Amino acid sequence: MLPAAAVYYFPWEVKSGALQDRQSVRTFGRLTRYEPEKSQASLTTQHASKEHHVVINTSFVEPFNPIIGAQYIVLGEIEIAEGVEGLRICARVLNCVDGVNIALLQKVINEQRSFFKERQSHVEDAAVQHADTN
Repeated sequence: MLPAAAVYYFPWEVKSGALQDRQSVRTFGRLTRYEPEKSQASLTTQHASKEHHVVINTSFVEPFNPIIGAQYIVLGEIEIAEGVEGLRICARVLNCVDGVNIALLQKVINEQRSFFKERQSHVEDAAVQHADTN
């Protein structure tokens, strides 16, 4: 069976601790650190006057040519690892998307969430109506 499709989470949501081990996620941020000897990188994003850091396990995407300071999108699974504060993402895809409009990306993610939420409520309403007619 295939894993569930990865949902976009903002970097500040990844660090919130609401995600579970092995959950598929997508997120983004500026590459601020890469340690090839540890197969570890850090993405950073500014939100509400705070910097949010997400630790990335890069062992499945190596070798890659990191561009420190560039924007990246990561697709992977949550890892709850000891020795790392909180959790990290085991990257399956780590793409440089430098030049992308981050404000527009955030708006699109919010619009997508609204669409899925509305679609889910329509599905639930239809199920209730179907149950009432039977």
